[in-house]
Amino acid sequence: MRKQVAASPVMMVDSEVEAQVIEKIDATKKVGNTLGGVVEVIATGLPIGLGSYTQWDKKLDARLSQAVMSINAFKGVEIGDGFELARRFGSEVMDEIAYDETQGFYRLSNHLGGLEGGMTNGMPLIVRGVKKPIPTLYRPLQSVDIYTKENYEASIERSDTTAVPAASVVAEAVVAMELAQAVLEKFPHDSYGELQQAVTNYRTYSKNPDMWQSNTDENVENTDWAKHADAAAEAQN
Repeated sequence: MRKQVAASPVMMVDSEVEAQVIEKIDATKKVGNTLGGVVEVIATGLPIGLGSYTQWDKKLDARLSQAVMSINAFKGVEIGDGFELARRFGSEVMDEIAYDETQGFYRLSNHLGGLEGGMTNGMPLIVRGVKKPIPTLYRPLQSVDIYTKENYEASIERSDTTAVPAASVVAEAVVAMELAQAVLEKFPHDSYGELQQAVTNYRTYSKNPDMWQSNTDENVENTDWAKHADAAAEAQN
């Protein structure tokens, strides 16, 4: 998918839709107007439990939303099915849970976009952002002179028709930074090798009910993942 997106002049996966979008951009440019759009970022392979359910500013969906909305000219953000969830019944949007020994626990659908209760649930994380059209037009809009208070038309300046493809690169970057920070907050990371081992041990622990189903402190303390984390903490001290 990444190679397809990189090869597309408008950063899209579907070649048929890509052709329609390019045609729309060309037609819009001819009439002196501009276009906005929606960018989508998908992150796969995330361990479960990144983020937090206990505090408002540590919830990963909140942090991702803030990061995407911080991009210039972005006016909306949604995760998973987002605003479409408001038009559906609960039975249509809840992601049912299944289990097998290879995957561990997983969802049969992904309406919630890989995030539940402020944390990752192991499904692909899907974030979309809305970018408004560029305000600089070849068909100038009405404005007001600051000094005379009289109406006048805005100046005509050079303008792109759309900046959505470029904005998708920025969106990918801010999402990646938030996810990287969430990983570093959860796992010991004095070195990449230590981080990699901690994540590997945690994946084994999280998909194996026999290791934690009794939900006791003793069980948690005896897991390889917990031992590795404790050893790292002692080394830092």
